[in-house]
Amino acid sequence: MAERLLDLGWVRIFEAVGRLGSLTAAAHELGLSQPAVSYTVRNLERQLGTPLLERGHRGSTLSPAGERLHRAASAAVAELDAGARAIRRMSRRPVVRLFTDYGFASFWMMPRVAQFRLVHPDTEVHIIASAAADPGTDEAEDVAVLFGTQSDFGAGATQLFEECVYPVCSPHFAARHGLTDDPRAIVGLPLLHLDSTPHPRWFVWSDWFAAMHVAREPGPGDLSLNTYGLVVQAAIADQGVALGWAGLIDGAIADGTLVAAGPALSRAESGYWMRPGREPSAPALDLIEWIIGDVRR
Repeated sequence: MAERLLDLGWVRIFEAVGRLGSLTAAAHELGLSQPAVSYTVRNLERQLGTPLLERGHRGSTLSPAGERLHRAASAAVAELDAGARAIRRMSRRPVVRLFTDYGFASFWMMPRVAQFRLVHPDTEVHIIASAAADPGTDEAEDVAVLFGTQSDFGAGATQLFEECVYPVCSPHFAARHGLTDDPRAIVGLPLLHLDSTPHPRWFVWSDWFAAMHVAREPGPGDLSLNTYGLVVQAAIADQGVALGWAGLIDGAIADGTLVAAGPALSRAESGYWMRPGREPSAPALDLIEWIIGDVRR
């Protein structure tokens, strides 16, 4: 006679009982009554002809037979849940999560999202922006575009832009103060600072003045802001001179909203880097390829 197969409706219930060590807790987690859970376990014990739980005043522990069955149930539940998630993903529109800072999100990615959608209309991009995204942050992203030096990133990262900054301001502000490429011309003017972290990894005004061999102390008219978008808006509004990042500020320079007001300062090993997630999906790889292609163009 063929061996009688077990009814598999018990698997998730028994997995919860063994994991939680309580019939009542398992019933609460699964939205069932305690008698229903107890009945399922006892029925399973009858089918197998051996106790699966050692019941006590403080709960239930697995018997040796119960431990063996619980290992199989736990593996089965994990495998079935993973399969269900994969099937649900197949029926949904693909989503790619891009983790980056506000500067890259606002000035580079957002103006180009529509272009990516034209090429990949079935993929949705979720941009997760942080004021000071850290290269060491272990975010649950599909793609990360982060600022740092080459040593911050592994072999799988790709540099998109090297760090290059130069003073920028509105055309009206430059004309009013007679600004040229002379670094000394902005010494007495109000400066706009990005103040999003106590230990910035990027060039700040003191770095730029040191490289230009010009002395300049913080002035009363200086303004500190916590996102790069606010810094740029303040520069457009004639509030002072900001450091413009090549790659982010190019559009405002091209359309004349901002103008360069001094020499550039750069370092090749630093800048924006793109890092794939641990197991990038096909849509994530499409986004990575598209970003790299757009930067090269």
